[in-house]
Amino acid sequence: MKRILFASWYTGLGGGETDLLTLAGSLDAGDYECHLLLPRDGQLSEIWRERVGPVHIIPFRGATTFFVPPLWARFPVVKRFAKLLQRERIDLAHSDYHSLPMIAPAARIAGLPLIFTLWGWWFKPKPWQRNFFRDIPKTVARSMAIRGGYLGEPPFMPRENLPVVYPGIDTERFHPDLDGNRLRDELDIPRDAPLVAMVARFQRVKGHHAFQSVAEAIARQEPAARFIVAGDNVFGVAADERYRDQMLQAAKRNNILCDRLQYIGFRDDVENVYAAADVVVCASEFESLGKANLEAMACGAPIVSTNRGGPAETVRQGETGFLIDPGDIVGFSQAAMRLLGDDRLRENMGRAGRAQVCARFSIEAATEAYGRIFEDLLRLNSR
Repeated sequence: MKRILFASWYTGLGGGETDLLTLAGSLDAGDYECHLLLPRDGQLSEIWRERVGPVHIIPFRGATTFFVPPLWARFPVVKRFAKLLQRERIDLAHSDYHSLPMIAPAARIAGLPLIFTLWGWWFKPKPWQRNFFRDIPKTVARSMAIRGGYLGEPPFMPRENLPVVYPGIDTERFHPDLDGNRLRDELDIPRDAPLVAMVARFQRVKGHHAFQSVAEAIARQEPAARFIVAGDNVFGVAADERYRDQMLQAAKRNNILCDRLQYIGFRDDVENVYAAADVVVCASEFESLGKANLEAMACGAPIVSTNRGGPAETVRQGETGFLIDPGDIVGFSQAAMRLLGDDRLRENMGRAGRAQVCARFSIEAATEAYGRIFEDLLRLNSR
């Protein structure tokens, strides 16, 4: 039995945290015991304890992008991390960005291999950090867009040293045979109404304001259309909370959207959102990956998405959805209207999207890729 400690500074349930849960829950319980380290309790810890295994709470401050590695390595919490690794007989540590400056030196003290998964495109190492990142035993990026942003041009380390492992989608949970009418009935949306959905936490880059403009443009052409947005301010960021309030108020004040657009908050049954929708829109200014697109595709829903970032790697233009320049309200609304007006096109795109996710983005594929990396690191460390 190998013990893996996953360290995260985030305690809510964003895309990266959902990735962690899915990955840890998919590893063979006979081979791996998965522990979680967090600075405090939250949604992630609650679900982890229920579905995966032990959770360890050690308060710490997450690193900013300007951290100085030698300074952070001397923080007292590093010794607490190292003691935890030794006490729990951890064999391998896995870290996100904000925990890395502390878990990396702790792993060295404990004599453990370390893997760092890079979730965000905005984590671009500063000159004084580059040797620190080069020395991480293994770094994995969630998408080529993330890898490109992280390495820069010219890259500060060889691209082949940073493999891309796409996060896996649970295709048994996300599948086309779900009953979308259950959510429609719950929200009092007519079963025959054209329905456009968006799934995203509140953050300006996610483009809720753009989605509202797209929804208004669609409603002017198709008055029967309805719109839902699932998601919340899962990390409790003050700026995101202000943005959330602005979007909710804007929808209420809009004469066209007030009776057509519903913000339905965080849903732990988000698969039913995709099942209910005729079209799923990702209106972000940029997406590191675009996890919602993959989940929706697994459910057989056609996509209209930003073309900036990860979606350009996962959505096939004209085959599984349409890729639009961010902020192009006309382009988004026209693509959505085309799908709403063509049942066969929606069905064909939905079928192609499901097939693509099963072939390239399944949890089985991600688990196999991570399993090989874990075993390689453990084997090298045992020499």
